[in-house]
Amino acid sequence: MNKTKIYGHRGAKGNYPENSMLAFRKAIEIGVDGMEFDVHLTKDGELVVIHDATLDRTTTGTGFVKDYTLAEIQAFSIGEKYTEYQNYDERWNEERVPTLAEVLQLCLAHDLEINVELKTYEVAYPGIEEKLLNAVAESGYDPKKVVYSSFHLPTILRLQKLEPTVKVAWLLENFVPMPADYLATMNLEALHLDKNIILKAPEYWRPSADKIRAWTANEKAEMQVLIELGVEAIITDYPEVAINVKK
Repeated sequence: MNKTKIYGHRGAKGNYPENSMLAFRKAIEIGVDGMEFDVHLTKDGELVVIHDATLDRTTTGTGFVKDYTLAEIQAFSIGEKYTEYQNYDERWNEERVPTLAEVLQLCLAHDLEINVELKTYEVAYPGIEEKLLNAVAESGYDPKKVVYSSFHLPTILRLQKLEPTVKVAWLLENFVPMPADYLATMNLEALHLDKNIILKAPEYWRPSADKIRAWTANEKAEMQVLIELGVEAIITDYPEVAINVKK
């Protein structure tokens, strides 16, 4: 039986507003094994779940997350930008940028693995690593079910310094030679690879497949290749498709 897990990418992002409580609840209904989401820090030091450093693309606000308090950010809708979606419902307009605490509580209640991505390559958030580790610990989450990922290597190194046993993954969109060497030397729990890198040379990655999570695989054919390869997890906008492919 194939053990590849299915993670909802920012929830069930393909059909619902990304990184919304609605999208997370839908991914849970679909039956995901894990959830992938992103964190930023507000002006008043609150951890919020949103993908971009700015509000413009996914909310009715504009400007940088770091320049607003949590209360100010939560005045904006994250549903109104998705009126072209097939399932769009006016109730989506009530959706707000969730706090990390809300998302953790939901995922914990459903015993999910979580992949928290730190978006630290565009805006420096001093102290975000420590704040995040503390918040996850306070939530009561089992550390074995939490992996922290980032494109930004200094963030990974800071997490490891703060908490030597932490599970960290390096996000990559470019090929690396000798992946097993990176995994061992940098004490990485996994590599989170752009699916295109893997699909170009599946056999190259096979020896490390159980230490790879692939993003963002949305087509059946690519999911089939990744599942056959035995990657640890597929991160997808369409978890319902991936779960069917796996079956």
